[in-house]
Amino acid sequence: MKSIIWVLYSIFKINFTMMKKSILVALIISIFLVVHAGNPKGTFTTGNKTFLLNDKPFVIRAGELHFPRIPREYWGNRIQMCKAMGMNTICIYLFWNLHEQSPDVYNFTGQADVAAFVRLVQKNGMYCIVRPGPYVCAEWDMGGLPWWLLKKKDLAIRNRNDAYFMERTKKYLKEVGKQLAPLQIQNGGNIIMVQVENEYSLFGNDGQYMTEIRDAVREAGFDQVQLFRCDWSNNFDKYQVEGVASTINFGAGSNIDDRFKKFQEVNTTAPLMCSEYWSGWFDFWGRPHETKPLKALIGGLRDMMDRKISFSLYMAHGGTSFGQWGGANNGPYRCMVTSYDYDAPINEAGQPTEKFYAIRDLLKDYLNEGEKLAEIPTNVPIITIPPFELTETANLFENLPKAKFSEEIQSMEMYDQGWGRILYRTKIQPTTENGKLVITDVHDWALVFVNGKQIGKIDRRLGENSLELPVIEKESKLDILVEAMGRVNYGKTIADRKGITKKVEIVINNQASELKNWEVYNFPVEYEFQNNLTYKTNKANGPAWYRGNFMINKIGDTYLDMSSWGKGMVWVNGENMGRYWKIGPQQTLYMPGCWLKKGKNEIVILDIETPKSTKITGIASPILNKISPDESLLHRKKGETLNLSTETPVISGTFSDSIGWKDVTFDKIMEGRYICLEALSPQNKNDKTTSIAEFEMTGEDGISVSRLKWKVIYADSEEVTSSNNAADLVFDQQESTVWQTESSSARPAHPHQIVIDMGENIKVKGFRYLPRSDRNTAGLIKDYRFYIKTMPFAF
Repeated sequence: MKSIIWVLYSIFKINFTMMKKSILVALIISIFLVVHAGNPKGTFTTGNKTFLLNDKPFVIRAGELHFPRIPREYWGNRIQMCKAMGMNTICIYLFWNLHEQSPDVYNFTGQADVAAFVRLVQKNGMYCIVRPGPYVCAEWDMGGLPWWLLKKKDLAIRNRNDAYFMERTKKYLKEVGKQLAPLQIQNGGNIIMVQVENEYSLFGNDGQYMTEIRDAVREAGFDQVQLFRCDWSNNFDKYQVEGVASTINFGAGSNIDDRFKKFQEVNTTAPLMCSEYWSGWFDFWGRPHETKPLKALIGGLRDMMDRKISFSLYMAHGGTSFGQWGGANNGPYRCMVTSYDYDAPINEAGQPTEKFYAIRDLLKDYLNEGEKLAEIPTNVPIITIPPFELTETANLFENLPKAKFSEEIQSMEMYDQGWGRILYRTKIQPTTENGKLVITDVHDWALVFVNGKQIGKIDRRLGENSLELPVIEKESKLDILVEAMGRVNYGKTIADRKGITKKVEIVINNQASELKNWEVYNFPVEYEFQNNLTYKTNKANGPAWYRGNFMINKIGDTYLDMSSWGKGMVWVNGENMGRYWKIGPQQTLYMPGCWLKKGKNEIVILDIETPKSTKITGIASPILNKISPDESLLHRKKGETLNLSTETPVISGTFSDSIGWKDVTFDKIMEGRYICLEALSPQNKNDKTTSIAEFEMTGEDGISVSRLKWKVIYADSEEVTSSNNAADLVFDQQESTVWQTESSSARPAHPHQIVIDMGENIKVKGFRYLPRSDRNTAGLIKDYRFYIKTMPFAF
């Protein structure tokens, strides 16, 4: 209302104090009608096996875009690219931790202006599906939940019994409603559906929690629009939520009829929708680059279009997890790279790929009544930048911020730090013999120094928590520099505190002494901190910042080649470009041209290792597939062979060739720590490989046991170079990723074995095996043997 009055004042220069009330009201109503004349109200609902847009059948062809992963200047281009690919809808996540970075301080401006993005979608003639959370996953830090929740030590995330979590969730959703509720289709906007939570059945089965989140979404103002939820095709039926439509998620290559078979049996009249049709996959540091075949992607899309099944392509364009926003999975811990290219049809820089043109060619034949295929927009040019040197340095230990003090060591969050690096310092007393420094736990990567000399590093990804400590001849200074990578965004360990989470001990002859009295130094990710350091022209040694300038005479996108650098973060003209790490597979950082300027540009690099070279080049193509791991990716030592000749299997049997989980129950309760599944033969007699999507042990109470402590200690074969089919994918809670033995003709045939250490002795009554769910039948197990022991297997 205030904005309309201001428009009146600006146009007519009216003195409102002298104006009659009736005239003012009439003018306000007139302007309101003019403004909204082009946006008539509409309806979107579920009908009998179809969605109904303004009471007519409507098939959703959505492309998923994440506006925070796209520079605001490029929002319009990416929306237009989706429309040109054949989409009629844009699907978006909101990230709570982007909009509320401090409690009760909300930001919906600039890069976080979601309402502006949705209006831009409507301006381009497309509908919008909104997924506000509170939890969203999305390979985003903590699945979108704000880090400051973790200051509550007994926090129970996604739990209706945690009053604090529910209170904060409802507050956040109300703020989202203020931004987006006016843009529902019933109000003349373009929002046709709003999601309740996200893939909750992978976390829990409390239908009442989902009901309370549904009510919070409605109370936030989404009380007219169609609500929906999404889960996976093998677990969508764990709970029901009245008044909320159900959809399922699965990946390229899936058999569409199989994916919806069970769903249709349960939901006989519901519209069918794949709410996330995975066009590719995301990458982890130190693991091979992920891709998905074009043929598999197109085959599934064609099958859905032939059956009038709605879909949302996840991702249509992935973009970039700029800054600190990339997340992680746990079980085992693996952190996401900065690029969210996702092998999507529109690549990280917004360029069309082979997938783009194939989808466009397919969807042109499946447009709804009144639709037409849009023209492909002009893309931002790609430029190169000649090599240049970073000549200024700022040593980390010479630029310590003001210290904080605490007797007990605490996580980063307890020192009011959300992201970045944190330095813990204390004194250690002389020792007469070597010992171990044991840290419980490092989250996520640490360098350890004694009197300024580096003595080792600890990597959470590798399950490390200790290193050898030399003899300490006199009282010495111990420094532990911890870099926080992504917070876990998936599974039961989302409450992922950073830094050192519990304690630090020196262990000598099995005697542990806990270290106390810590000085703590916080190194945040904001550019202002990096800019206020003391830079010199000296050569840096150890962790340091590097600063330099480069000149360009033409604006365009480019890729910063980071392959000669170690591990850290980059800022260009004050914008945080994200993390880099020499282990790959990503060796470049996408540099949007809209954040560059003609003439002089500034770059700051924090490297907590020592770079090989302090030069930077801007190249025309990304390097996303060059892996240089600092450890073996194989779960089999050289020359190692499992010996089962003296072992007796708990059970032997034959799996059916049907889809879905295979449940096996033992004759009696068994107890053990080490388990081995041996695949004796394949479903296809000519197949030499074995594959598993997911594997679980069933506890004596009938519930799947926790897999957080699981480690693969042996796999006779696994593909870890040409593709990411490592053995530890059998317990990563992702049905679309699989362990597969090498497919080379030179590889031996069956049997194939995988051995897992569950971390402790557990009583179990059986196991569950999930075959791969794509159309690829390679590795499907037929005959098997299963072993369980309290002691390790022999090799």
